[in-house]
Amino acid sequence: MDYNKLRNIGISAHIDSGKTTLTERILFYCNKIHAIHEVKGKDGVGATMDSMELERERGITIASAATHVEWKDFPINIIDTPGHVDFTIEVERSLRVLDGAILVLDSVAGVQSQSITVDRQLKRYGVPRLAFVNKCDKTGANPYNVKDQLRLKLDLNSVLMQIPIGLEDKHIGVVDLVLMKAYYFEGKDGTEIIEKEIPSDLLEEAKNKREIMLDTLADFNDELMELHMEGEEVPIEIIYNAIRAGTLALKLCPVFMGSAYKNKGVQLLLDAVTRFLPSPHDIKNTALDLNNNEKEIDLKIDNDLPTVALAFKLEDGQYGQLTYVRIYQGTLKKGQELINSRTSKKFKVGRLIRMHANNTEDIEFGGSGDIVALFGIECASGDTFCDPSINYSMTSMFIPDPVISLSVKPKDKKSADNMAKALGRFTKEDPTFKTYVDIESNETIIQGMGELHLEVYIERMKREFKAEVETGMPQVAYRETITGKAEFNYTHKKQSGGAGQFGRVAGFMEPLNKEGETYEFVNLIKGGVIPTEYIPSCDKGFQKAMEKGTLIGFPIVDIKITINDGQYHIVDSSDIAFQLAAIGAFREAYEKAKPTILEPIMKVTLEGPTEFQGNMFGLLNQRRGIITGSLEDGSFSKVEAEVPLSEMFGFSTVLRSSTQGKAEFSMEFLKYGKVPSAIFDELRKKFNDQNKSKQ
Repeated sequence: MDYNKLRNIGISAHIDSGKTTLTERILFYCNKIHAIHEVKGKDGVGATMDSMELERERGITIASAATHVEWKDFPINIIDTPGHVDFTIEVERSLRVLDGAILVLDSVAGVQSQSITVDRQLKRYGVPRLAFVNKCDKTGANPYNVKDQLRLKLDLNSVLMQIPIGLEDKHIGVVDLVLMKAYYFEGKDGTEIIEKEIPSDLLEEAKNKREIMLDTLADFNDELMELHMEGEEVPIEIIYNAIRAGTLALKLCPVFMGSAYKNKGVQLLLDAVTRFLPSPHDIKNTALDLNNNEKEIDLKIDNDLPTVALAFKLEDGQYGQLTYVRIYQGTLKKGQELINSRTSKKFKVGRLIRMHANNTEDIEFGGSGDIVALFGIECASGDTFCDPSINYSMTSMFIPDPVISLSVKPKDKKSADNMAKALGRFTKEDPTFKTYVDIESNETIIQGMGELHLEVYIERMKREFKAEVETGMPQVAYRETITGKAEFNYTHKKQSGGAGQFGRVAGFMEPLNKEGETYEFVNLIKGGVIPTEYIPSCDKGFQKAMEKGTLIGFPIVDIKITINDGQYHIVDSSDIAFQLAAIGAFREAYEKAKPTILEPIMKVTLEGPTEFQGNMFGLLNQRRGIITGSLEDGSFSKVEAEVPLSEMFGFSTVLRSSTQGKAEFSMEFLKYGKVPSAIFDELRKKFNDQNKSKQ
């Protein structure tokens, strides 16, 4: 394989923008499949990449799927990612290992809430992207509007590479602004690409748009700038080089268009992927040398160097654990010995395979820059595998905290065993899915990113593991914090014959207002009143006390603790004595520091016909929602609000019934906010009642 030609790309977008439909067309035109299947097709087959039964039933993508295709001599690894914010980790982990992406947008809805989230993720990992305005055959299609939204809402330097020939039901092709030719997609499944001269009614517009394109591209190529300023014809190759340079520098977002469903424009998009998106050679990747104070090392796409690979996704296949791996340096071969830098365990590469959705193809060798999969390797998501001669670790991906929890209870002994197996597998596969046993109620609690997230896992438990479970009410991940400053001076003393326990800790606690931090410990002890070796014990004690608050039993956050005095005993002081003194000191001050309860606030976006805008406002107001913006675009309306998560349970059903099923919503975690006093009292009462009933 020529790794200069290899492309590792992802397809990302808002829900229902047509990602999976586009991937299906790409597979078809690259001769990977021989018939096109639709996401919600009548043939009952479903899209190739939605290989999970649940995905086919619901018509949504849940897990990212990988496949390998070839387009005109260019090998391409493609990952189709979910659009739902509940499965955000699937997008994160895919973007961590990809070199480029296609951002798919709906030509009517344009940049939607999830497009903004996906774009933020692309920027976080520095991934160059092309935009594809899909569904140009849809009523109300306006690709020009979408191009402007990319500029305004996502701050992308979006430039049209094509203009449509006809829109809505008259959409029959596109005009290429670089080549100044019209392209039509004819024959069964749009396989025949007919090149013609630009229709006379579009010629003037095409010339104007090409002028704008060349003006923008002049920033990325001096030769182009000179030729363009002198009014000379710019060679095609120079235009292509400028587009590629701008895209790779993340300073340009070329915009293509068409309709995947109607087979228009997909082949030209594939040409653009091979022309403008990076090969593994164009991307700088670094690892940390664990044997050398985590010094940053630049990795090179070179098969002769020691191997470095990142496990970015795990799946439980029929032959054991399947581990998706991106090779950043060196090669992977059958029988090769590697080391897992997290566990320091050595292992041998057994089966090496290339994935195509849920089908596999055995291979002997994977080179630098490739994405392959291994069977039967014990590891966790985010582990680095390297040659035993080096000890490198790749930086892991960003993992958001779960915001919702549910209790699950198996119906019988067999289900209990199967549920344990399922939970073990799911937590290994998905870092945003967490599970623990509540010590007091002895219930198994599962935590995730949203109702849909947990719903899917419960359904998978029943189907894949035959675990019949009952679920409790969804619980919100509340937090406790303080609003004032309070001092503490606490002595922990215990005498019971023999060595006792003694430790005194004094200081104060106050709210911590630091972005991204929830706890800070400041040591102002002077003169050794608490010996240095016991300072970490105090820190440990304070952190332990924060695990469970006294208001409603949830973790405490955003606290700064300063210790400035104390006392020790030469015989009776110990690590545990100072830990207990710190716990006592924390509780003493916490009651005085005006504690309060925080709840997760979600950013909610509602989209639907304008006739239902009043209903949408009403539904949000009833749920303590604060409306932050609304937009009317013809017959289409969009409302954005901040709403407490506790008010959003079962919202989809209510929204459907009050908008005749025509509106949809998406939500993602935004911040923690104080609960109103009435809800504060309600939560306290509930917590106290539960405690009484346990006694």
